[in-house]
Amino acid sequence: MIRVLTTAHNMVYRAPYISLAPTIYRSAESCGARERKMTNETEGKMKTRKMMFAAAIAVIIVLSGTIGYLVLQQPGSTQIATTTQQEQLTINGAGATFPYPLLSTMTVEYNRIKPNIRFNYQSIGSGGGIRQHTEKTVDFGASDAPLTDAQSKAAPNTVHIPITIGSVVLAYNIPGMKKGLKITGPVIADIFLGKITKWNDQAIKNLNQDLQLPDKDILVVHRSDGSGTTFVWTGYLSIVSSEWKAKVGQGTAVQWPTGLGSAGNEGVAGLVRGTEYTIGYVELAYALQNNMAYAFIQNKAGKFIEPTLDSTRSAASAASGALPKGDESWGSINLLNAAGDDSYPIASYSYLIVYKELSVLPTMNRARAQALVDFLWWAVHDGQSYAPRLQYVPLPQAAVSTNEQTIKSITFNGQTLQT
Repeated sequence: MIRVLTTAHNMVYRAPYISLAPTIYRSAESCGARERKMTNETEGKMKTRKMMFAAAIAVIIVLSGTIGYLVLQQPGSTQIATTTQQEQLTINGAGATFPYPLLSTMTVEYNRIKPNIRFNYQSIGSGGGIRQHTEKTVDFGASDAPLTDAQSKAAPNTVHIPITIGSVVLAYNIPGMKKGLKITGPVIADIFLGKITKWNDQAIKNLNQDLQLPDKDILVVHRSDGSGTTFVWTGYLSIVSSEWKAKVGQGTAVQWPTGLGSAGNEGVAGLVRGTEYTIGYVELAYALQNNMAYAFIQNKAGKFIEPTLDSTRSAASAASGALPKGDESWGSINLLNAAGDDSYPIASYSYLIVYKELSVLPTMNRARAQALVDFLWWAVHDGQSYAPRLQYVPLPQAAVSTNEQTIKSITFNGQTLQT
Protein backbone atom coordinates (compact mmCIF):
# COMPACT_ATOMS: atom_id res chain seq x y z
CA MET A 1 0.00 0.00 0.00
CA ILE A 2 2.85 2.38 0.75
CA ARG A 3 4.31 1.91 -2.72
CA VAL A 4 0.96 2.63 -4.39
CA LEU A 5 0.40 5.78 -2.38
CA THR A 6 3.93 7.05 -3.09
CA THR A 7 3.58 6.47 -6.81
CA ALA A 8 0.24 8.27 -6.91
CA HIS A 9 1.66 11.20 -5.00
CA ASN A 10 4.64 11.58 -7.33
CA MET A 11 2.48 11.44 -10.45
CA VAL A 12 0.26 14.22 -9.18
CA TYR A 13 2.79 16.42 -7.47
CA ARG A 14 5.83 16.53 -9.77
CA ALA A 15 4.22 17.87 -12.95
CA PRO A 16 2.80 21.08 -11.37
CA TYR A 17 5.97 21.54 -9.40
CA ILE A 18 8.19 21.53 -12.50
CA SER A 19 5.96 23.96 -14.40
CA LEU A 20 5.71 26.43 -11.51
CA ALA A 21 9.34 26.38 -10.36
CA PRO A 22 10.84 28.86 -12.93
CA THR A 23 8.11 31.38 -12.18
CA ILE A 24 8.68 30.99 -8.46
CA TYR A 25 12.42 31.51 -8.69
CA ARG A 26 12.18 34.45 -11.14
CA SER A 27 9.68 36.14 -8.85
CA ALA A 28 12.06 35.72 -5.95
CA GLU A 29 14.98 37.26 -7.87
CA SER A 30 12.84 40.18 -9.09
CA CYS A 31 11.63 40.86 -5.61
CA GLY A 32 15.22 40.95 -4.35
CA ALA A 33 16.32 43.44 -7.03
CA ARG A 34 13.46 45.86 -6.51
CA GLU A 35 13.15 45.50 -2.78
CA ARG A 36 14.85 48.85 -1.97
CA LYS A 37 12.63 50.78 -4.45
CA MET A 38 9.30 49.27 -3.52
CA THR A 39 6.43 51.61 -2.98
CA ASN A 40 3.44 50.76 -0.84
CA GLU A 41 1.50 49.94 -4.02
CA THR A 42 4.17 47.50 -5.31
CA GLU A 43 4.43 45.87 -1.92
CA GLY A 44 0.68 45.24 -1.98
CA LYS A 45 0.97 43.60 -5.39
CA MET A 46 3.67 41.23 -4.09
CA LYS A 47 1.53 40.24 -1.15
CA THR A 48 -1.24 39.42 -3.58
CA ARG A 49 1.11 37.26 -5.68
CA LYS A 50 2.30 35.39 -2.58
CA MET A 51 -1.28 34.68 -1.57
CA MET A 52 -2.02 33.38 -5.07
CA PHE A 53 1.07 31.15 -4.93
CA ALA A 54 0.00 29.72 -1.53
CA ALA A 55 -3.47 29.07 -2.91
CA ALA A 56 -1.97 27.23 -5.90
CA ILE A 57 0.07 25.01 -3.59
CA ALA A 58 -3.04 24.23 -1.52
CA VAL A 59 -4.93 23.23 -4.66
CA ILE A 60 -2.06 20.92 -5.66
CA ILE A 61 -2.13 19.21 -2.26
CA VAL A 62 -5.89 18.69 -2.40
CA LEU A 63 -5.69 17.30 -5.94
CA SER A 64 -2.85 15.00 -4.90
CA GLY A 65 -4.92 13.51 -2.06
CA THR A 66 -8.02 13.19 -4.24
CA ILE A 67 -6.23 11.42 -7.10
CA GLY A 68 -4.40 9.17 -4.62
CA TYR A 69 -7.76 8.16 -3.13
CA LEU A 70 -9.14 7.43 -6.60
CA VAL A 71 -6.10 5.29 -7.38
CA LEU A 72 -6.82 3.18 -4.28
CA GLN A 73 -10.35 2.55 -5.52
CA GLN A 74 -9.13 0.96 -8.74
CA PRO A 75 -9.41 -2.85 -9.17
CA GLY A 76 -5.70 -3.34 -8.57
CA SER A 77 -6.03 -2.19 -4.94
CA THR A 78 -9.39 -3.81 -4.10
CA GLN A 79 -7.69 -6.99 -2.86
CA ILE A 80 -5.69 -5.02 -0.28
CA ALA A 81 -8.82 -3.53 1.25
CA THR A 82 -10.73 -6.83 1.16
CA THR A 83 -8.11 -8.84 3.07
CA THR A 84 -8.56 -6.67 6.14
CA GLN A 85 -12.28 -7.40 6.34
CA GLN A 86 -12.41 -11.16 6.97
CA GLU A 87 -15.71 -12.92 7.43
CA GLN A 88 -16.61 -13.51 11.07
CA LEU A 89 -17.21 -17.24 11.66
CA THR A 90 -18.47 -19.11 14.71
CA ILE A 91 -17.65 -22.78 15.27
CA ASN A 92 -20.06 -24.61 17.59
CA GLY A 93 -19.14 -27.58 19.75
CA ALA A 94 -20.52 -29.45 22.76
CA GLY A 95 -19.69 -32.35 25.00
CA ALA A 96 -17.14 -33.56 27.51
CA THR A 97 -16.32 -31.58 30.64
CA PHE A 98 -13.14 -33.68 31.13
CA PRO A 99 -11.07 -31.68 28.57
CA TYR A 100 -12.94 -28.39 28.99
CA PRO A 101 -10.13 -26.47 30.78
CA LEU A 102 -7.80 -27.32 27.90
CA LEU A 103 -10.36 -26.78 25.11
CA SER A 104 -11.30 -23.42 26.61
CA THR A 105 -7.66 -22.33 26.65
CA MET A 106 -7.10 -23.57 23.11
CA THR A 107 -10.07 -21.68 21.69
CA VAL A 108 -9.09 -18.44 23.43
CA GLU A 109 -5.52 -18.69 22.16
CA TYR A 110 -6.63 -19.59 18.64
CA ASN A 111 -8.93 -16.56 18.58
CA ARG A 112 -5.89 -14.39 19.30
CA ILE A 113 -4.25 -15.79 16.17
CA LYS A 114 -7.40 -15.62 14.04
CA PRO A 115 -9.72 -12.98 15.51
CA ASN A 116 -12.41 -13.68 12.91
CA ILE A 117 -12.86 -17.26 14.22
CA ARG A 118 -14.96 -17.56 17.36
CA PHE A 119 -16.00 -20.64 19.32
CA ASN A 120 -19.12 -21.60 21.20
CA TYR A 121 -18.38 -24.77 23.20
CA GLN A 122 -21.00 -26.06 25.64
CA SER A 123 -19.53 -28.20 28.43
CA ILE A 124 -22.53 -30.53 28.85
CA GLY A 125 -20.92 -33.94 29.26
CA SER A 126 -19.87 -36.61 26.78
CA GLY A 127 -23.39 -38.02 26.48
CA GLY A 128 -24.75 -34.63 25.47
CA GLY A 129 -21.89 -34.11 23.03
CA ILE A 130 -22.53 -37.45 21.32
CA ARG A 131 -26.24 -36.70 21.15
CA GLN A 132 -25.80 -33.26 19.59
CA HIS A 133 -23.23 -34.64 17.16
CA THR A 134 -25.68 -37.37 16.14
CA GLU A 135 -28.48 -34.82 15.74
CA LYS A 136 -26.12 -32.61 13.69
CA THR A 137 -26.71 -29.51 15.78
CA VAL A 138 -22.99 -28.78 16.38
CA ASP A 139 -19.89 -28.64 14.20
CA PHE A 140 -18.02 -31.03 16.50
CA GLY A 141 -18.67 -33.06 19.62
CA ALA A 142 -16.35 -34.07 22.45
CA SER A 143 -16.33 -37.31 24.40
CA ASP A 144 -14.01 -39.18 26.73
CA ALA A 145 -15.73 -42.39 25.68
CA PRO A 146 -15.30 -43.53 22.07
CA LEU A 147 -18.53 -44.18 20.21
CA THR A 148 -20.09 -47.58 20.69
CA ASP A 149 -21.07 -49.66 17.64
CA ALA A 150 -24.69 -48.53 18.05
CA GLN A 151 -23.67 -44.88 18.31
CA SER A 152 -21.46 -45.19 15.23
CA LYS A 153 -24.38 -46.60 13.24
CA ALA A 154 -26.54 -43.67 14.35
CA ALA A 155 -23.83 -41.21 13.26
CA PRO A 156 -22.17 -42.87 10.24
CA ASN A 157 -18.90 -41.46 8.89
CA THR A 158 -17.83 -40.11 12.28
CA VAL A 159 -14.10 -39.86 12.93
CA HIS A 160 -12.35 -39.82 16.32
CA ILE A 161 -9.62 -37.25 16.93
CA PRO A 162 -7.86 -37.79 20.27
CA ILE A 163 -7.22 -34.29 21.58
CA THR A 164 -5.49 -34.91 24.92
CA ILE A 165 -4.75 -37.37 27.73
CA GLY A 166 -5.86 -36.71 31.29
CA SER A 167 -6.47 -38.49 34.58
CA VAL A 168 -9.45 -38.94 36.87
CA VAL A 169 -8.86 -38.51 40.60
CA LEU A 170 -10.65 -39.49 43.79
CA ALA A 171 -11.32 -36.17 45.51
CA TYR A 172 -12.51 -35.88 49.12
CA ASN A 173 -13.40 -33.33 51.74
CA ILE A 174 -12.25 -34.29 55.23
CA PRO A 175 -11.75 -31.18 57.38
CA GLY A 176 -8.08 -30.64 58.16
CA MET A 177 -6.86 -33.40 55.85
CA LYS A 178 -4.82 -32.57 52.78
CA LYS A 179 -4.09 -34.66 49.71
CA GLY A 180 -2.39 -38.02 50.07
CA LEU A 181 -4.99 -40.40 51.52
CA LYS A 182 -3.88 -43.85 50.35
CA ILE A 183 -6.48 -46.08 48.82
CA THR A 184 -6.79 -49.13 46.57
CA GLY A 185 -9.09 -49.88 43.67
CA PRO A 186 -11.10 -52.56 45.52
CA VAL A 187 -11.67 -50.21 48.48
CA ILE A 188 -12.88 -47.46 46.11
CA ALA A 189 -15.27 -49.94 44.49
CA ASP A 190 -16.66 -50.95 47.89
CA ILE A 191 -17.23 -47.29 48.82
CA PHE A 192 -19.14 -46.65 45.58
CA LEU A 193 -21.05 -49.92 46.03
CA GLY A 194 -22.20 -48.67 49.43
CA LYS A 195 -20.41 -51.44 51.34
CA ILE A 196 -17.91 -49.14 53.09
CA THR A 197 -19.81 -46.28 54.67
CA LYS A 198 -17.50 -44.78 57.35
CA TRP A 199 -14.27 -42.84 56.94
CA ASN A 200 -12.69 -44.81 59.80
CA ASP A 201 -13.62 -48.18 58.29
CA GLN A 202 -10.89 -50.70 58.99
CA ALA A 203 -10.11 -51.17 55.29
CA ILE A 204 -9.22 -47.48 55.00
CA LYS A 205 -7.44 -47.35 58.36
CA ASN A 206 -5.19 -50.25 57.40
CA LEU A 207 -3.89 -48.24 54.45
CA ASN A 208 -3.46 -45.00 56.44
CA GLN A 209 -2.19 -45.90 59.90
CA ASP A 210 -0.51 -42.51 60.25
CA LEU A 211 -3.80 -40.62 59.85
CA GLN A 212 -6.55 -39.91 62.36
CA LEU A 213 -9.64 -40.77 60.34
CA PRO A 214 -12.99 -39.39 61.53
CA ASP A 215 -15.93 -41.50 62.63
CA LYS A 216 -18.16 -39.91 60.00
CA ASP A 217 -20.37 -41.22 57.23
CA ILE A 218 -18.95 -41.11 53.73
CA LEU A 219 -21.16 -39.15 51.35
CA VAL A 220 -20.57 -40.38 47.79
CA VAL A 221 -20.93 -37.90 44.90
CA HIS A 222 -21.17 -39.06 41.29
CA ARG A 223 -22.18 -37.68 37.92
CA SER A 224 -25.87 -37.32 37.15
CA ASP A 225 -25.42 -36.76 33.41
CA GLY A 226 -24.08 -38.94 30.62
CA SER A 227 -20.37 -38.61 31.18
CA GLY A 228 -17.12 -39.75 29.62
CA THR A 229 -15.47 -39.22 32.99
CA THR A 230 -17.96 -41.73 34.39
CA PHE A 231 -17.06 -44.09 31.53
CA VAL A 232 -13.39 -43.90 32.55
CA TRP A 233 -14.13 -44.20 36.27
CA THR A 234 -16.51 -47.16 35.98
CA GLY A 235 -14.12 -48.78 33.52
CA TYR A 236 -11.39 -48.71 36.13
CA LEU A 237 -13.70 -50.05 38.85
CA SER A 238 -14.75 -52.87 36.50
CA ILE A 239 -11.09 -53.85 36.14
CA VAL A 240 -10.26 -53.86 39.86
CA SER A 241 -13.55 -55.26 41.23
CA SER A 242 -15.36 -58.29 39.85
CA GLU A 243 -18.38 -57.38 41.97
CA TRP A 244 -18.56 -53.90 40.45
CA LYS A 245 -18.24 -55.35 36.96
CA ALA A 246 -21.07 -57.81 37.60
CA LYS A 247 -23.45 -55.46 39.41
CA VAL A 248 -22.80 -52.07 37.75
CA GLY A 249 -20.30 -52.32 34.90
CA GLN A 250 -18.86 -49.62 32.67
CA GLY A 251 -20.80 -46.86 30.95
CA THR A 252 -21.28 -43.16 30.48
CA ALA A 253 -24.37 -43.51 32.69
CA VAL A 254 -24.91 -46.35 35.19
CA GLN A 255 -27.29 -47.32 37.97
CA TRP A 256 -25.43 -46.03 40.99
CA PRO A 257 -25.81 -48.15 44.15
CA THR A 258 -25.39 -45.10 46.40
CA GLY A 259 -24.63 -41.40 46.49
CA LEU A 260 -25.75 -38.01 45.21
CA GLY A 261 -25.59 -36.96 41.57
CA SER A 262 -24.33 -33.68 40.13
CA ALA A 263 -23.89 -32.55 36.52
CA GLY A 264 -20.47 -32.13 34.99
CA ASN A 265 -16.99 -32.24 36.50
CA GLU A 266 -17.78 -28.70 37.66
CA GLY A 267 -20.85 -29.90 39.56
CA VAL A 268 -19.11 -32.79 41.29
CA ALA A 269 -16.12 -30.63 42.18
CA GLY A 270 -18.39 -27.92 43.59
CA LEU A 271 -20.43 -30.36 45.69
CA VAL A 272 -17.38 -32.13 47.12
CA ARG A 273 -15.55 -28.91 47.83
CA GLY A 274 -18.59 -27.38 49.53
CA THR A 275 -19.73 -30.37 51.60
CA GLU A 276 -17.75 -32.00 54.40
CA TYR A 277 -17.02 -35.75 54.42
CA THR A 278 -17.84 -36.17 50.74
CA ILE A 279 -15.95 -38.22 48.16
CA GLY A 280 -16.22 -38.06 44.36
CA TYR A 281 -14.35 -38.36 41.08
CA VAL A 282 -13.23 -35.48 38.86
CA GLU A 283 -10.65 -34.78 36.20
CA LEU A 284 -7.32 -33.70 37.72
CA ALA A 285 -7.49 -30.14 36.35
CA TYR A 286 -10.73 -29.52 38.27
CA ALA A 287 -9.23 -30.80 41.52
CA LEU A 288 -6.24 -28.50 41.13
CA GLN A 289 -8.27 -25.47 40.07
CA ASN A 290 -10.58 -25.91 43.07
CA ASN A 291 -7.75 -26.63 45.52
CA MET A 292 -9.24 -30.01 46.41
CA ALA A 293 -7.63 -32.86 48.33
CA TYR A 294 -7.27 -36.11 46.39
CA ALA A 295 -6.11 -39.66 47.03
CA PHE A 296 -2.96 -41.50 46.00
CA ILE A 297 -4.23 -44.68 44.33
CA GLN A 298 -2.44 -48.01 44.26
CA ASN A 299 -1.38 -48.95 40.74
CA LYS A 300 -0.87 -52.31 39.06
CA ALA A 301 2.70 -52.50 40.40
CA GLY A 302 1.44 -52.05 43.99
CA LYS A 303 2.69 -48.45 44.37
CA PHE A 304 0.52 -45.62 45.71
CA ILE A 305 0.72 -43.00 42.96
CA GLU A 306 -0.16 -39.33 43.06
CA PRO A 307 -2.04 -38.16 39.96
CA THR A 308 0.32 -35.77 38.17
CA LEU A 309 1.35 -34.87 34.66
CA ASP A 310 4.32 -37.26 34.89
CA SER A 311 2.40 -40.22 36.32
CA THR A 312 -0.31 -39.78 33.69
CA ARG A 313 2.33 -39.60 30.96
CA SER A 314 3.87 -42.82 32.32
CA ALA A 315 0.50 -44.55 32.03
CA ALA A 316 0.07 -43.36 28.45
CA SER A 317 3.57 -44.53 27.52
CA ALA A 318 3.09 -47.95 29.12
CA ALA A 319 -0.19 -48.48 27.31
CA SER A 320 1.01 -47.20 23.95
CA GLY A 321 0.40 -49.40 20.95
CA ALA A 322 -1.01 -49.32 17.47
CA LEU A 323 -3.86 -46.83 17.19
CA PRO A 324 -6.82 -47.37 14.85
CA LYS A 325 -7.59 -45.05 11.96
CA GLY A 326 -9.83 -42.11 12.69
CA ASP A 327 -12.90 -43.70 11.09
CA GLU A 328 -12.38 -47.09 12.77
CA SER A 329 -13.57 -48.21 16.22
CA TRP A 330 -11.64 -46.83 19.19
CA GLY A 331 -13.44 -49.00 21.73
CA SER A 332 -10.39 -51.13 22.39
CA ILE A 333 -8.08 -48.20 23.30
CA ASN A 334 -7.54 -48.28 27.05
CA LEU A 335 -5.02 -46.54 29.34
CA LEU A 336 -6.55 -47.89 32.57
CA ASN A 337 -4.51 -49.74 35.18
CA ALA A 338 -1.42 -49.55 32.98
CA ALA A 339 1.77 -51.38 33.89
CA GLY A 340 4.80 -49.57 35.29
CA ASP A 341 5.98 -48.47 38.72
CA ASP A 342 5.21 -44.81 38.03
CA SER A 343 1.93 -45.16 36.13
CA TYR A 344 -1.19 -43.55 37.56
CA PRO A 345 -3.98 -46.13 37.13
CA ILE A 346 -6.90 -43.97 35.95
CA ALA A 347 -5.89 -42.20 32.73
CA SER A 348 -7.69 -41.77 29.43
CA TYR A 349 -7.72 -40.19 26.01
CA SER A 350 -10.36 -37.57 25.33
CA TYR A 351 -11.73 -37.24 21.78
CA LEU A 352 -13.23 -34.71 19.42
CA ILE A 353 -15.78 -36.34 17.14
CA VAL A 354 -16.38 -34.90 13.68
CA TYR A 355 -18.12 -35.98 10.48
CA LYS A 356 -15.73 -37.05 7.77
CA GLU A 357 -18.00 -35.38 5.17
CA LEU A 358 -18.94 -32.03 6.69
CA SER A 359 -21.67 -31.18 4.19
CA VAL A 360 -24.03 -33.50 6.12
CA LEU A 361 -24.35 -30.70 8.69
CA PRO A 362 -27.28 -28.47 7.66
CA THR A 363 -25.62 -25.19 8.70
CA MET A 364 -22.17 -25.97 7.32
CA ASN A 365 -20.60 -24.14 4.37
CA ARG A 366 -17.16 -24.38 2.84
CA ALA A 367 -15.73 -21.40 4.72
CA ARG A 368 -16.74 -22.83 8.10
CA ALA A 369 -15.61 -26.30 7.07
CA GLN A 370 -12.17 -24.93 6.23
CA ALA A 371 -12.07 -22.95 9.49
CA LEU A 372 -12.91 -26.09 11.48
CA VAL A 373 -10.22 -28.16 9.76
CA ASP A 374 -7.68 -25.37 10.29
CA PHE A 375 -8.46 -25.32 14.01
CA LEU A 376 -8.27 -29.12 14.34
CA TRP A 377 -4.86 -29.14 12.67
CA TRP A 378 -3.61 -26.37 14.97
CA ALA A 379 -5.08 -28.06 18.07
CA VAL A 380 -3.24 -31.35 17.55
CA HIS A 381 0.03 -29.53 16.85
CA ASP A 382 0.65 -26.06 18.34
CA GLY A 383 -2.37 -26.32 20.66
CA GLN A 384 -0.73 -29.17 22.56
CA SER A 385 1.72 -26.71 24.10
CA TYR A 386 -1.03 -25.52 26.46
CA ALA A 387 -1.69 -29.00 27.90
CA PRO A 388 1.10 -29.38 30.52
CA ARG A 389 0.29 -26.29 32.56
CA LEU A 390 -3.27 -27.62 32.95
CA GLN A 391 -2.02 -31.12 33.88
CA TYR A 392 -2.98 -32.75 30.60
CA VAL A 393 -0.48 -34.86 28.69
CA PRO A 394 0.39 -33.62 25.19
CA LEU A 395 -0.42 -36.17 22.51
CA PRO A 396 2.35 -38.66 21.72
CA GLN A 397 3.69 -38.60 18.19
CA ALA A 398 1.78 -41.77 17.25
CA ALA A 399 -1.51 -40.04 18.06
CA VAL A 400 -0.47 -36.86 16.24
CA SER A 401 0.40 -38.84 13.10
CA THR A 402 -2.94 -40.67 13.23
CA ASN A 403 -4.75 -37.35 13.66
CA GLU A 404 -2.95 -35.85 10.67
CA GLN A 405 -4.24 -38.59 8.39
CA THR A 406 -7.73 -38.28 9.86
CA ILE A 407 -7.91 -34.50 9.43
CA LYS A 408 -6.61 -34.73 5.87
CA SER A 409 -9.46 -37.13 5.07
CA ILE A 410 -12.20 -34.64 6.07
CA THR A 411 -14.11 -33.24 3.06
CA PHE A 412 -16.82 -30.79 2.13
CA ASN A 413 -19.01 -31.79 -0.82
CA GLY A 414 -16.44 -34.46 -1.63
CA GLN A 415 -13.56 -32.01 -1.89
CA THR A 416 -10.61 -32.19 0.49
CA LEU A 417 -9.81 -29.16 2.61
CA GLN A 418 -6.40 -27.57 2.96
CA THR A 419 -4.31 -28.48 6.00
